[in-house]
Amino acid sequence: MNFIKSLYLNNFFFYILLGIIGLFICAFIFPNLYNGVWFIVLVLSTFLGLDILLLYLTRTGIEATRKTPEKLSNGDLNQIQITIKNQYTFPISVKVIDEIPFQFQIRDFKIIKAIPASGQKEIGYDLRPTERGEYFFGNLNIYVSSPLKLISRRFTFDKDQMVPTYPSFMQLKKYDLLAFSNNLYQYGIKKIRRIGHTMEFEQIKEYVQGDDLRTINWKATAKKNALMVNQFQDEKSQSVYMAIDKGRVMQMPFDGLSLLDYAINSTLVLSNVILKKQDKAGIFAFSKKVENRVFAERRSSQMQKILETLYNIKTDFFESDYSRLYVDIKKNINQRSLIILYTNFETMDGLNRQLPYLKGIAKSHLLVVVFFQNTELNSLINKKTDTVQEIYDKVIAEKFMFEKRLIANELKKYGIHSVLTQPENLTLDAINKYLEIKARGIL
Repeated sequence: MNFIKSLYLNNFFFYILLGIIGLFICAFIFPNLYNGVWFIVLVLSTFLGLDILLLYLTRTGIEATRKTPEKLSNGDLNQIQITIKNQYTFPISVKVIDEIPFQFQIRDFKIIKAIPASGQKEIGYDLRPTERGEYFFGNLNIYVSSPLKLISRRFTFDKDQMVPTYPSFMQLKKYDLLAFSNNLYQYGIKKIRRIGHTMEFEQIKEYVQGDDLRTINWKATAKKNALMVNQFQDEKSQSVYMAIDKGRVMQMPFDGLSLLDYAINSTLVLSNVILKKQDKAGIFAFSKKVENRVFAERRSSQMQKILETLYNIKTDFFESDYSRLYVDIKKNINQRSLIILYTNFETMDGLNRQLPYLKGIAKSHLLVVVFFQNTELNSLINKKTDTVQEIYDKVIAEKFMFEKRLIANELKKYGIHSVLTQPENLTLDAINKYLEIKARGIL
């Protein structure tokens, strides 16, 4: 029974069969062909039997393994590696059909490769998940053909393999080194100017050319009989919370990912930068209620705690309750902190409904509202208009884009910082805003 289930006739066999049928039809017109056609049938049967013997005489014709990462990175390309070892004494052709998790909706996956006798082949392909959760791989099906190519023998490996998909941890490596640099502008990433000094004293040192004369410590200068200056550093151990709106406004998709997942990916990377800068990172999410909370701390296990919490954020995209957010922050965050709120406002009316709560939060904390440009409108705005309908569409698109800038100005009026960004630039812009606040010492 296993023999029958693993045996497949190749297209090449059917092409020959179609040719034989054509010859039989011709034999009705030219009877002399009849015996010759039967001879071809006999030869085909002989080669078919020989092909079966070649593929089935060896019990384990090939060995194959699928190597996946421990976890997939959401929104990034993750490489899946397949290794196939040929144990036949002749070259083979393999067709790889991997049963990819249903979330990817890939229904035509197929890789065809040739492997030399007793050789080995590494095959890689990339997957880009667009939602967090568990991804189940099915069978790794490999169809092996001999040089005769009449039949294929199916081998099955690595059944039911589960790989979890976490927020984009690949971006951590990308921005990890940058957290240590005080000259990020050299990378074309950070374009800010430092204003004044932060207030945390580090040490008194000897003056060298280029030091700010305003930092001269005259008492130390008198004692040492040499110019001495105070050296300051960025204030450390400040609390930074990232609040993620998981309401319906964050359901909008861009490039396969929802705004919520963009915010989650950005939160993970920004948390890493915050901890590297010796500050305390914390997170929470809200819609109908505030949950998925990690209090701001600076422990060695904090990043793992944040990663697991972000992975487990679930939502039904209800309407967000900003009054509950305001009450929760007032109750649970007593020390003045930087609160980076990931949300989205499409209209001034939407902002005005929540503005009293945002103003209330901004009285006790430094609030930064991060919201998104609708990049889909750019194609409408830049499109050449030919009809009246297209003109209407363009004007409406420009109105929505202008309203986004009005929202940023309205927030600024009440001392609330804002970041208006495109989804793909979210992580970069959020990091820059945090570093700017650190450089200016306004927390």
